[in-house]
Amino acid sequence: MMEDRGANTADTFSKAVSNVVMKVSVIIPAAGLGTRMGRSAPEKVGISRKQFMLLNNSPILIHTVRKFVSSPSVTEIVVALREDDFAWAKELFAAHGLTQSVQVVSGGETRQQSVENALATLQDDTDLVAVHDAVRPFIERETIEKVIAEAQETGAAIVGIVPVDTVKQVHRNKVRATLPRERLILTQTPQVFKLDLLRRAFEKAREDLFIGTDESSLVERLEQVEVSVVLGSDRNIKITRPGDMDLARLYLTLEGTAAIGTP
Repeated sequence: MMEDRGANTADTFSKAVSNVVMKVSVIIPAAGLGTRMGRSAPEKVGISRKQFMLLNNSPILIHTVRKFVSSPSVTEIVVALREDDFAWAKELFAAHGLTQSVQVVSGGETRQQSVENALATLQDDTDLVAVHDAVRPFIERETIEKVIAEAQETGAAIVGIVPVDTVKQVHRNKVRATLPRERLILTQTPQVFKLDLLRRAFEKAREDLFIGTDESSLVERLEQVEVSVVLGSDRNIKITRPGDMDLARLYLTLEGTAAIGTP
């Protein structure tokens, strides 16, 4: 009987542990001016900064936020914006029924500053922080779940794809080396890290005046954890230039067709 009670206790504990819900916060930096789009005026009719450009009558940012709202692993979403956009953005989120899901914080002059500002607003009981580009609206929910699960296990995980083109290292306009593709990835987002790890990475970057191109580059400098890679998708594009909008409209149509065909 004692053995049975012990087994029951172990089962109960195991179930309790498996039912523990992580707190996952998603940071979406959306304060950029999007100068590569060739426009910098405040968004009003869907023709200015890339994160606010209209895709099927909704700003790209809304499409992106919806992907994370649909994820069962995500607890909260924090969007970093320019203060001039606060009132308009809050009306936008309300119009799309996202007021309860999204918090708005003041962004900075750079992506790194925007993420750091958002990071400072997170509660200490947050387990994982995912950072995602505002203009990657085609991230798949399955990929979101996979990269979060990987970060939960390892502490740090990013999304990436293997390049299909041959990659050359050059100096000015002269080739210096051909890099083996099997050892390269093209990084995407989300990038997910344990809260304390990401905070330490940003603190060190600030102390060293280091500016990284993504959050992983900051974490890598700590040399405390190996960053894992989860395979992404060619569709998880970053809408950066005007020509990307044609591809985005195609992918949105394909998403709609797939949704209609889902039983």
